[in-house]
Amino acid sequence: MKFKLRPWQVADLKDLVNYANNSKIAANLTDLFPHPYQEKDGNNFIQMVLKQNPTQVFAVEINKKASGSIGLHSQTDVHSKNMELGYWLAEDYWNKGIITAAVREMVAYGFKTFAINRIFARPFSTNIGSYKVLEKAGFKLEGQFIKSIFKNGKYVDELIYAICKD
Repeated sequence: MKFKLRPWQVADLKDLVNYANNSKIAANLTDLFPHPYQEKDGNNFIQMVLKQNPTQVFAVEINKKASGSIGLHSQTDVHSKNMELGYWLAEDYWNKGIITAAVREMVAYGFKTFAINRIFARPFSTNIGSYKVLEKAGFKLEGQFIKSIFKNGKYVDELIYAICKD
């Protein structure tokens, strides 16, 4: 299935709210990703990412609709040569290889665009699909933090996956 990564646009608000308002997506993300996902949340997100230069967070466009998001998030201080990868995709498009290809594209973009040496991701241990995506995209498991996440009334492990430039 074809997709493209492109900057978010104000016109994407309807699609963003439609696809992001999914408890299965929210269950695998930090609580900064609200559920229910409302128009004000989408507006705040789009306004935030429109200010980025260069772009760090892209829409995953499928069939001319913003159907997900993928981005690299800057780190500070001694971690400034790292960026954290985050992503989500509309449930209709799970298990089609889209997000794996998008991760590969973001890794190439990140190393080309930013003065970094490492990109990492922190999937929940319960999110098997996400860590399989990272493994297929060349990320290596670096560690596991036991019961470090408290989400929806349960403790889960946090996995640390990373890929280095060299």
